[in-house]
Amino acid sequence: MKRIAAILIGVSSLAFAQSPRIVAHRGASHDAPENTLPSFKLAWEQGANAIEGDFHLTSDGHIICIHDYDTRRVTGKKISVKDSTFDALRKLDAGSWFDARFKGTPLPEFAEVAATVPASGQFYIEVKCGPEILPTLLGEIQKSGLKNDQVVIISFNAPVIRELKKTTSKFKAFWLSSFEKGNPLQPSSQQVLDTLADIHADGLSSKADPRVDAAFLKPLFQKNLGYHCWTVDDPKVAERFLELGAQSITTNRPGWLRQQLNAR
Repeated sequence: MKRIAAILIGVSSLAFAQSPRIVAHRGASHDAPENTLPSFKLAWEQGANAIEGDFHLTSDGHIICIHDYDTRRVTGKKISVKDSTFDALRKLDAGSWFDARFKGTPLPEFAEVAATVPASGQFYIEVKCGPEILPTLLGEIQKSGLKNDQVVIISFNAPVIRELKKTTSKFKAFWLSSFEKGNPLQPSSQQVLDTLADIHADGLSSKADPRVDAAFLKPLFQKNLGYHCWTVDDPKVAERFLELGAQSITTNRPGWLRQQLNAR
């Protein structure tokens, strides 16, 4: 771990010397239903540095925390999120699918998730819809009382990042990307750089693809762009990406993964 810490210090101002930066994917989603308050609260209890949650805009202009575009997977009832009101979505049970202990757990609104973030924590906000959410989202962030450096906006939707950066430069924003099958990697390192420059993103957050290597990441670091990766529940994979220079590791098991890395 000392070797990893030394590398991290040289790569990012966000890195901690003592331990890797751990982001809880949809909360501690290995141990509690994803994107719910029990999951986010448990992530903090397990020592996560940050939580990551997914957010959509409802038909009546509220922001609700759910990954999918409909509710079938986590509630058993297929309802379109964007076409539904917050109150209708709020009545659904988003916990029973995971375990009977969580029966009746609702989908949380943005303000409830933000309220779990401690003064030392960060909040990775993944926008799952389009730029139309931004006016409401920025208003909710302001009302939350979170400091600017506690907020990180992430999205696969490049226009979301572009529009955010046109509106404000207060928050770090990272473009999310996975990679197509085959070689060479697509998007390529140059394509990533071009996209990041076009949308004024602060860096890339990618799937922890085994094909990602130092050569792929070097051009990003040369441009002082950040790099983060997801979703990693294997200590060996986490260690490899930390050695490559990842500034954070997103995982479903924040407490367990930290213990495993610290023991290596």
